[in-house]
Amino acid sequence: MREQSTTDDRKLDIQQIIGWLENDGILSAADLAKCRQYAVAGINKHKHPLKILAECELGDQSALGKLLTLEDLTQWLARKLDLPYYYFDPLRIDVANVTTVFSKAYAGNYNILPIKISDEEVVVATAEPFVRSWQQDLAKMHSGTIRCVFANPEEIKRYLDEFYNFSRSLKGAGNQTGQPESGATQNFEQLIELSKTADLDANNQHVVNLVNWLFQYAFDQRASDIHIEPRRLQSNVRFRIDGVLHQVYQLPKNIMNAVLSRLKILGRMNIAEKRLPQDGRIKTQNTAGKEIELRLSTMPTAFGEKLVLRIFDPEVLLRDYEQLGFNKQELRIWNHMTSQSHGIILVTGPTGSGKTTTLYSTLKRLATPEINLCTVEDPIEQIEPAFNQMQVQPSIGLDFASGIRTLMRQDPDIIMVGEIRDMETAEMAVQASLTGHLVFSTLHTNNAPAAVTRLLNIGVPAYLIQQTVLGVMAQRLIRVLCGCKAAAPVNEQQWQALVAPFKAAAPKTIYQAVGCKVCRNTGFSGRIGIYEIFENSAALQKMIVDGYDVNQLQKQAIKEGMRPLRLSGAEKVAAGLTTIEEVMRVAPERIDL
Repeated sequence: MREQSTTDDRKLDIQQIIGWLENDGILSAADLAKCRQYAVAGINKHKHPLKILAECELGDQSALGKLLTLEDLTQWLARKLDLPYYYFDPLRIDVANVTTVFSKAYAGNYNILPIKISDEEVVVATAEPFVRSWQQDLAKMHSGTIRCVFANPEEIKRYLDEFYNFSRSLKGAGNQTGQPESGATQNFEQLIELSKTADLDANNQHVVNLVNWLFQYAFDQRASDIHIEPRRLQSNVRFRIDGVLHQVYQLPKNIMNAVLSRLKILGRMNIAEKRLPQDGRIKTQNTAGKEIELRLSTMPTAFGEKLVLRIFDPEVLLRDYEQLGFNKQELRIWNHMTSQSHGIILVTGPTGSGKTTTLYSTLKRLATPEINLCTVEDPIEQIEPAFNQMQVQPSIGLDFASGIRTLMRQDPDIIMVGEIRDMETAEMAVQASLTGHLVFSTLHTNNAPAAVTRLLNIGVPAYLIQQTVLGVMAQRLIRVLCGCKAAAPVNEQQWQALVAPFKAAAPKTIYQAVGCKVCRNTGFSGRIGIYEIFENSAALQKMIVDGYDVNQLQKQAIKEGMRPLRLSGAEKVAAGLTTIEEVMRVAPERIDL
C-alpha cells in the first residue's frame, strides 16, 4: 500500500465520488443526474456515500442490465484509491485478539475494524480512507507496521457489532463463577428457543450468548458439523464446511466447560456425567425462522469432553435427485431398483458421504398414503411425518434386530434399517425381504461390489445374498465450484489418470477454482454426489458364491454398465461442476480391469 500521511481527517465526499464515476465512464447521464440530485438534496446524509449510491440503483455501463451493488462500488473505489480491497471471512479472524486494539466506540467512530494483529503489523479495515488520525493513536500502542485495507462499510458495521458483542460475552463468561443448572426433562420434540434462558440464572447470560452466537455463526457459514475439542490450555472450535474442517475459535478452558454444560442442557443430556459418551439432540431455528435439528455426541478425552454437533437442515436432507447429483442413467437404474416390491437395497460409503440424504430423499418419494413406511434408526437423523420412525435404545434391549422384528408385526410395505452392523441384524433384514418387504439399509464399504464381501463376512450365506440383494449404491460427496470459477486448458495426462483404465475423451474445457467473497476464497460452494450403482443381475448372482473374487465381480458389473465413482466424477468435471483434483481427492481408488 502507498504511504499515507496523517493530515487532517477528511471523510469521503459523495460529489467527489460521483465525479470519479463520471470520469471512469461507469454511469449513464441519467444515473449521474440521479446521483447529483440525491447528493444536493442531502438525503441520508449520515449514511456512507457508497451506501447512498448503491440505494440509487445505478446501472453499470460495462455490464448491460446489471445494477451496481454496494460490493461493486466498494471494489471499484478500492482500485481507484490504490488500496487493497478486503472481503470479510470471519473464519480467518482472531476475534478475541483484534477486539483488544480499539474499544467498540472508538472503532465505530472512525468506521474502522482491526482484522489482524501480530508483533510485526496491525491490519485495519476502513471505510473512510482519508480519516487517518486513529493511526497516530495506534502507533503509540503498537510498534509494528500499520496497514490499511478498504472494505464494505456495511460489513464493517455488521462485524463491528458481532465481534465486539462476542468478545464482551467471552469476557463476561470468563469472569462468572456460576455453572448452568439442569432444567426439567423436555419432550423429545420440544423446540429450543435460543434467546430464552429459563434453565439458566442471570449470571450465565454471557454463556447463553456465546452458544447462540456459535449456532447462528455455524448456520450462516453453511457448516455441517461443529467440533468443540478440549486441549490442555485452550479448547478449539472448528466447523466442517463442504467436507473440510476450518478452525473458528479458541476458548479458554473455564469458558469451554460452561459452554459444554449449556449445550448438554439444551440436548437433554446428563451434565454431571463426564466419563461416558452421551448422545442428545436439539431442535432450534436459524435467523430466517427455519427449523434446524442438531445431533450431539460427547466423547471423553485426555483433556475433557469433546463435543460434536451435526447440523441437519431439512432442506438439505430432502432434495430432488437432480440436486443430489444423479445423471439420467443413474436415476433410471435407481428408480428401477426402488420400484421393486421386495428385496434389499444398500447404500454404502464412509461417514459424511451423503447416505442419509439419499435415503431420506428416496423414502420421502416412496412414502405415499397407500404405503406403510417404517424405519429403525440409531439415532433418528430427521423427524419426518411421512414415516413411522423408531429409535434404537440398546440400554433397554431395543437394538436393530429386535427393532426389525417389531416392524415385521406392524404390517410394513417398506422398511429402512439405519445400518447393518452384525449377523442378527443382517438375518432380520434378509428375512424381511424374503417375506415380501422392500428393505433399505447402509453399509460402510469403499465401493458397491465390496458390499457383497461385507455381507459374506458378517455371515450371510451367499445364496441368500443372490436372492435378496437388488443392488448396492456407493456414493461420495464432492465440492462444487463456485460461480467465480475460471476456464482452464485440459491437462491430458491428468485427465487420463482420472478415467484410467477407461477410454474417455477429454472435454475441450474444464474449470478451476478461483475464490471470491461468496465462497470465502476457497473456490467451492456446496457439494454434490457421485455414484456407483451395482445392480444384481442374473449373471452377477451366479458369481456370488463363498470364496468368490470381488475383483471379478467388479469387472463383470462394469461390463454390464456399472460406472465407477471416478467416471461419475469425471462427468461432473466435464460439466464444469468440479475439478479433477477434487474427484481424485474424494475417490482415490483406481479401477484395474
